Amino acid sequence: QVQLVESGGGLVQTGGSLRLSCAASGRTLRGYTMGWFRQAPGKEREFVACIWWSSGSTYYADSVKGRFTISRDSGKKTVYLEMNSLNPDDTAIYCCAADSRITFQAMRDVVEYDYWGQGAQVTVSS
Repeated sequence: QVQLVESGGGLVQTGGSLRLSCAASGRTLRGYTMGWFRQAPGKEREFVACIWWSSGSTYYADSVKGRFTISRDSGKKTVYLEMNSLNPDDTAIYCCAADSRITFQAMRDVVEYDYWGQGAQVTVSS
């Protein structure tokens, strides 16, 4: 079992920055993939970024590439999502997720992740 708790959401103006944190507890994260997803009102949950805990390899959705950075702190068992150049289209509830069986082909699939946090609201005003 893995428990995930997000923090760091809030309200920011267009062009601003925020950093989300996802603190994990429970079993070791070795071999896990940690993902960030977001869901805007009236839309489906979508992949934002993910990181392989052991290797540190990262992948991003095209919509955030170059603006967002995912990273991890192994000692703190925490994953971060640094978000820069935010715009109103980034407004959503951001959730972190984890699973130990994610393949490269499936890393963007919501249904592949077993463990989820409660979510953090990010609102970008124009």
